[in-house]
Amino acid sequence: MGPITDVVMQRVSRHFGSTVALKGIDASFEGGQITSLEGPNGSGKSTLLGILGTTLLPTRGEVLYGSKRLEPSEVRGEIGWLSHETHCYPDLTPRANLRFTASLYGATDTAWEVAARRFGVDAFVDRTFRRLSRGQRQRVALARAVVHAPSLLLLDEPTNGLDTDGVESLVTALREEAERGCIVVLVTHDAGLAERVAARRLHLERGRLRENNAGAAKVAASPV
Repeated sequence: MGPITDVVMQRVSRHFGSTVALKGIDASFEGGQITSLEGPNGSGKSTLLGILGTTLLPTRGEVLYGSKRLEPSEVRGEIGWLSHETHCYPDLTPRANLRFTASLYGATDTAWEVAARRFGVDAFVDRTFRRLSRGQRQRVALARAVVHAPSLLLLDEPTNGLDTDGVESLVTALREEAERGCIVVLVTHDAGLAERVAARRLHLERGRLRENNAGAAKVAASPV
C-alpha cells in the first residue's frame, strides 16, 4: 500500500482480562501533524500507541488507515516504531543494525547513513551496540524508527536517556517528519517536548481521552 494519510480510531476499547485499559476511544490522526499523548502511568498511553501500531488489537471498535479496514500486515511497512525496547541486535554495530532495518523495508542503500547523521549516530557507528551508553542506544533506536521514511511514526518516551544535544536532534527530526507529511504520535511525560513540537496534546486518564489544548482537531471519549 501507499503512505498512510490518516488514522481513525472508532469506539476503541482494550481489555486485559478484567482490566479495562482503554474505554471507547474516538480519535483521528492526520498527516503532517504531531500529537502528544500525555497522562499518568497506567492511563493507557502505551496501549493506545500499540493499537495504532498494530502490535495490539482492540477488544472492541476498529482502527481505519486511510479510511480503510486493513490487516496489520498491510500497514506495518509504513510504520516507524520506538518502544521501551530498542529492537536492535546487541552484538551488531549501529551501522549493521540500521543497514539491516533499511533492507527489511526496501529503503535505499544510503538511507541508513542519512538516519545515522540525523541523530549523531555516525560518531559511534562502528561500536558494538551493547557497549553503547543508554543515550547512544536511544539515538540508534530513533534512527532505526525513521530509516525507511515511514508515514506513521510512533514514539514511546523518545527523550529517555538523551542529553541536550540528543533532544535537539529529536526536535529537529520530529518537525522534519511532520513537514514531509508523516503522522507523528508520541507518548511523553516531558511537557517541554510536547510544548515545543506538538500541534495537539491529548490527555489520557483511566483509559479515557480528552483534548489538552484549545483549537485542536475533534477527539471524543465514548462509553465502553
